[in-house]
Amino acid sequence: MNEIVEQVNYDELIPNNVELADDRRLKRALEQWQPKFKDWWLDMGPEGFQAAQVYLRTAVGVDPKGWAKFGYVKMPDYRWGILLAPKVEGREIPFGAHKGEPAWQEVPGEYRAMLRRLIVIQGDTEPASVEQQRPLGATAPSLYDLRNLFQVNVEEGRHLWAMVYLLQKYFGRDGREEAEMLLQRRSGNADKPRILGAFNEETPDWLSFFMFTFFTDRDGKMQLESLAQSGFDPLSRSCRFMLTEEAHHMFVGETGVGRTIQRTCEAMVEAGISDPHDVEAIRALGVIDLPTIQRKVNFHFSVTLDLFGAEVSTNAANAFNAGLKARYQEIKLEDDHRLLDDSYPVLHCIDGQFVEQQEPALNALNGRLCDDYIKDCQGGIKRWNKMIAKTGVDFQIALPHKAFNRKVGVFIDAHVSPEGEILSQQEWAARESSWLASTEDGEFIHSLMQPSSAVGEYASWIAPPRVGIDGKPGDFEYVQLA
Repeated sequence: MNEIVEQVNYDELIPNNVELADDRRLKRALEQWQPKFKDWWLDMGPEGFQAAQVYLRTAVGVDPKGWAKFGYVKMPDYRWGILLAPKVEGREIPFGAHKGEPAWQEVPGEYRAMLRRLIVIQGDTEPASVEQQRPLGATAPSLYDLRNLFQVNVEEGRHLWAMVYLLQKYFGRDGREEAEMLLQRRSGNADKPRILGAFNEETPDWLSFFMFTFFTDRDGKMQLESLAQSGFDPLSRSCRFMLTEEAHHMFVGETGVGRTIQRTCEAMVEAGISDPHDVEAIRALGVIDLPTIQRKVNFHFSVTLDLFGAEVSTNAANAFNAGLKARYQEIKLEDDHRLLDDSYPVLHCIDGQFVEQQEPALNALNGRLCDDYIKDCQGGIKRWNKMIAKTGVDFQIALPHKAFNRKVGVFIDAHVSPEGEILSQQEWAARESSWLASTEDGEFIHSLMQPSSAVGEYASWIAPPRVGIDGKPGDFEYVQLA
């Protein structure tokens, strides 16, 4: 029997390419979970647009060269389903103590609890981001952006399905209970918050949304890349296909911030304003000044770094050694992939000074993943700065120091400026407002969040995209409002 097929079966109640019809127990369990998911979507999904026709892409296969089709659909009618990348015959575990052994097709008993926890944490982030972004539709700067928001939302919903499939199929009653809890927790809820702190933060405006999809969805990419090499093959195949969809989310973030920067620079040039720090004059143009954009970068970058956990972590070491979660792009690294005798440099703040210490490589996996993430972010930063330079405006966006504004890990007690200057608590408090967006900044950004819902119309603070989605023009009716 061919367990994984290229094309998705849309004749089933739950679209899938895992021959779900052959597993009656699992099919029944997922069909019982499905209406609860739809109730959650109607309750916590995009507010006010459930009847709109949205030009969305839907996966029809798992071949990266031709896996999606586009068309209008109402979001509650979107066909969420279960998609796994094709099984690689003869695949071996590529790292850890079990390196070289056949990849597991069933849950290894000794790692059951650890594996379930990894899946639950990944699964919890997916509905959380939908909840965080729920009110944004009311202030969309264009139908193009509104469509992109909804595409991100429905795909986060499908990624939740991917993790729920694994929980229900491989973890019995425990998995069914965890699947229920994924729908019961709520972002920012004091009684039942989401598991990770960044997913309990508000997303109050579209600039925050673009920052989230650039920075926090990039963390998602890094985590999925690590899990895509898992020795537990069903998790690996789930994450390999999720990565195909995740790329669009980061595209939305990078181009969204870039278009915001572009419009600000264009407005400055048109008005003859050369000083990017002339905030009052720039804001009077109806655009977001570059120093405020920098402060938003500082916040979202630092909050996302905390998602990687402690730089030195026995939990990460155990997951790697067990063959469950790899390093970023593990198979491209040139070492023994066991790391028993290796070390990795980790920056610490000790007695008011930065000190690089060699840590056991197994224990420093989070620190290494964090460093890989920082390098990955730099590409987008460079492209933003190239855009600014082309307009002649004298300003550069910069990532803050990795120790800036940290609430998790080795820098939790340090007070560090974006430039990497170690400060006293009093110095930090006196200067914090110049580095992180203030209430006043938030109120100004909020004042610009007026919806633009006419076809081809864009809000004053953001430039139109260079190209449309699916080859469509910028004045295409991406959302048909009811």
